[in-house]
Amino acid sequence: MGWIEVLERRVLDGQEVNAEEALNLMAIDGPAVYDLLAAANRIARSFKGCRVELCGIMNAKSGRCPEDCAFCAQSVHHRTQAPVYGLKEVQEMVDAAREATALSATHFGIVTSGTGIGEGTELERLCEAVHRIATEGCVSPCASLGIVSDSVLRRLWDAGLRRYHHNLETARSYFPRICTTHDYDDDVRTVQRAKAMGFQVCSGGIFGIGECPEQRVELALTLRGLAVDAVPINFLVPVPGTSLEAMDPLAPLECLKIVAVYRFLLPRATLRVCAGRERNLRDLASWIFFAGADAMMVGPYLTTAGRGPDLDLQMVRDLGLQVVNEAEGRVASQSQESVCHVRL
Repeated sequence: MGWIEVLERRVLDGQEVNAEEALNLMAIDGPAVYDLLAAANRIARSFKGCRVELCGIMNAKSGRCPEDCAFCAQSVHHRTQAPVYGLKEVQEMVDAAREATALSATHFGIVTSGTGIGEGTELERLCEAVHRIATEGCVSPCASLGIVSDSVLRRLWDAGLRRYHHNLETARSYFPRICTTHDYDDDVRTVQRAKAMGFQVCSGGIFGIGECPEQRVELALTLRGLAVDAVPINFLVPVPGTSLEAMDPLAPLECLKIVAVYRFLLPRATLRVCAGRERNLRDLASWIFFAGADAMMVGPYLTTAGRGPDLDLQMVRDLGLQVVNEAEGRVASQSQESVCHVRL
């Protein structure tokens, strides 16, 4: 048995991979990459089955963000063509959630620009939208409202929210290179507050922003320590006018290695591949599931367009996987002979 399989067996037995071992996995090159992907796939199928969870998001408030995140089109520190508008009306948010439901999404994220939402009229509107979406029951509402207080989280909980999204974006050691307008601990505390209150927490990062392999592993270990429930994996889409506009895309196999190593380190978490998969993965987009992902974002992203959702749905079906929430909340049935271990 090779060393990759030894680590796989350890994960399947409920034990953990450490930082050094994860770095060794991240350093794999050549034909052994396919052994890594296959092992990550087996871990994913063991812990997550053959189900693929889809989610949609809405850019409910855009632009004028005072933070200086180097990759973000909505920062006031950058000159971009990103749209600028205030918080959308309740009905617009509800209608967008219905559209996400029609795309077989299980979760619908309401995303707002800015450091964070506080008490006031915006929170009132958001709580009303969350309540209406939760009451309809077709798709589960999620919110990404920045750095928030316990009182704001409590209001959202009372409105019916059960999942909060807040990315750490990158490793603590690299964060000062990406953002200088708030401290990394502000983000960590937001995740901790949400977890302590009982929320499922969706927290991940963006890759291809200049971080090194050690920092990719560092972020994964931080997320593991925080016991997050879902991890969004984004790949940079450079936006003209931002600090990272000249960054080259990651190679497709490098992206897949990130997904695979995160599956080794976070075997029970939902690994959701989101923005940038079209640009960075190109023809290997479907391989995210072979590499250990079990979820995907569909539809438009915040300031960039994704692939057509019909193509994404067809891709999942073609792989013999099951789309959760398809056909009005039912899991799309596939034959027992479906290819559970997605093959090359």
